[in-house]
Amino acid sequence: MVLAIAVLVIAVVSALWKVRALSQPITAASSVRSIAVLPLANLSGDPSQEFFADGMTEQLITDLAKVGSLRVISRTSVMRYKGTKKALPEIARELDVDGVVEGSVMRSGQQVRITAQLLHAPTDRHLWAESYERDLGDALRLQSDVAQAIVQEVRAELTPQQQAHLRSARPVNPEAYEAYLRGRYYLLNQFTMVPSLNTAKDNFQESIRKDPNFAQAYSGLAVTYVFLVGFRGVSREFGYRSAKEAIRKAQELDDNVSEIHDALGVMNWRFEWDWNGAEREFKRAIELQPSYSCAHEDRANYLSSVGRRSEALAEVARSYAIDPGPGSAAAESASRYLLRDYQALLDASRRQVASNPKEWTRHYNLAIAYEGLGKLLEAISEYQNAIELSDGDQDVTASVAHAYAAIGKRAQAQKILRDFEQKSKNAYISPYSIATIYAGLGEKDKAFEFLEKAYQEKSPDISWHLRADLRIDSLRSDPRFQALMQRLALPQ
Repeated sequence: MVLAIAVLVIAVVSALWKVRALSQPITAASSVRSIAVLPLANLSGDPSQEFFADGMTEQLITDLAKVGSLRVISRTSVMRYKGTKKALPEIARELDVDGVVEGSVMRSGQQVRITAQLLHAPTDRHLWAESYERDLGDALRLQSDVAQAIVQEVRAELTPQQQAHLRSARPVNPEAYEAYLRGRYYLLNQFTMVPSLNTAKDNFQESIRKDPNFAQAYSGLAVTYVFLVGFRGVSREFGYRSAKEAIRKAQELDDNVSEIHDALGVMNWRFEWDWNGAEREFKRAIELQPSYSCAHEDRANYLSSVGRRSEALAEVARSYAIDPGPGSAAAESASRYLLRDYQALLDASRRQVASNPKEWTRHYNLAIAYEGLGKLLEAISEYQNAIELSDGDQDVTASVAHAYAAIGKRAQAQKILRDFEQKSKNAYISPYSIATIYAGLGEKDKAFEFLEKAYQEKSPDISWHLRADLRIDSLRSDPRFQALMQRLALPQ
């Protein structure tokens, strides 16, 4: 009875929206060139289904982001408006968009209904509204239908390739799709914490078991393994092998998923040291989905890591245009670190810590900025904050050891080094991290011994840190360091 009443209410509201939309001038629709899709409301009455509504929101954003003539705000920026009481025109002004899409998701058993409306922000006019209902197994087609209706309404220009991508949605096993959405929820909401990444991994693997031909599940699994390697959740060898296999399978099934090429770009850059391959894959990801902010963020960081300053900062600016939120802020901080712009990193990190003091990576970036500017006591304080919030991330721990050595507290640095050596008997400790502590202690031979180990195992720390890391500045004039750079063939 409750579901029947809710469906009736939605139908009436949708009809009223349509009547109102028909009375609006065509010029309003044709002037929409940027869109924000606000979090779809969960009308199931079950809070445990929030992941489902969030996942459907993300999929709609993903579909719209394939349209090159539209600027589509990313998920990370719109999710902060979940449950907001702000008026749509106010949200549109904050996000600097012409159009806003809002709506709801109702799930009942194996049936899914989406109701959506499109608002022209400058005039506060409703342009379009519609309701769609499908079986859960047709959820991808449902999302595609909504995206195509919006694209048609705003008269966005589509290339033949983009048209084909929008129409390429396939049926998916309902249980596989639900597991996939759970995986996305944990991947995107707590991607810097290993327990959440492991939960995401388990859900993507469950999705694949339920539907071995679901390309997006393999793509999500690959991205999760890349993050797990980055945050020491798995060994480099196992994580790389698992991510590579997931990407291979995803490409066999559908080579037109932007996330797959972005992940492959990261793999080529961080794990393979294939610089040309990384550049090619990042460009392909952006071609497939021009408003995919993650690809712009990753390309910005890649360009920074190889010293292409102006291109990197231009890519950061493009990312901000799509995603004014935390994703672009993180990309800006990473690029400023990689370019050794410590004052700019300090300014950005202070803003970011103020907006979210519980995110450990922001404290870590702030600490690096302080150390780069010679403010070692402030740096140590922020390193300690980052260690506590991250539950002992080893790269941060190595950084505080280096800072201790720099202010003459060698005993503290040596204690951390001994702890690392003890832990390495039972868990993976990056040889690069150990090398930075030895460098801080002035033990160059040991530092180069562990740098060589990092090089031999193709540690992703090498491609990320080697060009920029202030912790190894004392090694840069040594002929052994120059030889290492030549072997790495890092673009100049």
